[in-house]
Amino acid sequence: MSQCAPSLDPVALAQELIRCPSVTPADAGALDIVERELKSLGFATWRLPFGEAPDGPVDNLYARIGTGSPHFCFAGHTDVVPAGDGNGWTVDPFAGTIDQGFLIGRGAADMKGGIAAFLVALRRHLAAAQGSGGLKGSISLLITGDEEGPARHGTNEVLDWMEANGQRPDHCLVGEPTSARTLGDMVKVGRRGSLNATITVHGIQGHVAYPHRADNPITRLVRILDRVKAEPLDSGTEFFDPSNLEVTNLDVGNPTENLIPARATARLNIRFNDRHTGQSLSDWLRAIVAEEAPRHDIAIRVSGESFFTGPGLLTDLTVAAIRQHAGLSPDLSTTGGTSDARFIRRLCPVIEFGLVGESMHKADEKVPVEDLRRLTDIYETLLDRYFAQESPQKAPTP
Repeated sequence: MSQCAPSLDPVALAQELIRCPSVTPADAGALDIVERELKSLGFATWRLPFGEAPDGPVDNLYARIGTGSPHFCFAGHTDVVPAGDGNGWTVDPFAGTIDQGFLIGRGAADMKGGIAAFLVALRRHLAAAQGSGGLKGSISLLITGDEEGPARHGTNEVLDWMEANGQRPDHCLVGEPTSARTLGDMVKVGRRGSLNATITVHGIQGHVAYPHRADNPITRLVRILDRVKAEPLDSGTEFFDPSNLEVTNLDVGNPTENLIPARATARLNIRFNDRHTGQSLSDWLRAIVAEEAPRHDIAIRVSGESFFTGPGLLTDLTVAAIRQHAGLSPDLSTTGGTSDARFIRRLCPVIEFGLVGESMHKADEKVPVEDLRRLTDIYETLLDRYFAQESPQKAPTP
């Protein structure tokens, strides 16, 4: 088989990628395959390693063809979650097995299959463009090896490099597996923000028989948690479900029955919509904690702000391509967790669309072979129509 032969078939290319056990932060050759395909198409490529142990180093890839506008970017990740201890898998997780019309393997859905589909769609689009005067604009790819992990040395740092080097796309499509049950039934046009907080209340240790000589931190912590859970944060917005706060852990480290502990700790997570920001929720939490517990520590990490990409060129063209090849009108959704789109939105409008994600992170992760081919058709049509616009819409600077 020739070096470039797999690029003619998204299934074969996805198999090749799956056979690289690229569990975060290891690359295991996956980005080499992507870079090989892009170089064969004439792309300029940059390998961008960032970070140090234990979360790195992480290898990333940025590639671009063309210098003009409009500039379309495809973003994704070649890293995958571990396959686990093997229980539940009926095949080798990293063999790229095809069985009964399904491609099975870690990353088949999330999201090596999507990357393979885009690379083949890209080859087809560029071949057609050569016959009609060449590419009218620019296409780039931002592929990270740190989406499934801490996400500290991946897309966000590549975006910093892009800004510093004048690489600002007009629109971006992230190839995450957004479809819920059938390919094309859902496109992500926004995401909720995510805030994690660790609250430690300090008290005075003492004997339970003499509570007046102690200060029970559990009592104060319970009051804090009761207050933050007492009322909903909001009732939702036009495009988002209500924000939600969940307590995820309580720990006092006290194995003794008759001892009031010296401290108590809770962790919580808030998934918030566009009525809030990470800063406004941080201020709200800090104020409540300070009122109930004069002696405390609180650590807050906002892993992403909420964002919404309104109707426009990219959404319209994606929906039209889905209707043409899948026969569906997709739900334009903001549900689910976070993705690297939360970083990309600072450069340009971004949406997400890809394969069915029902099996992602599970044993026997799989996608129908036919879905890979249909997704390739959708991506190709999207590219064709994006660059066929007589006056392509250049996105305003965020």
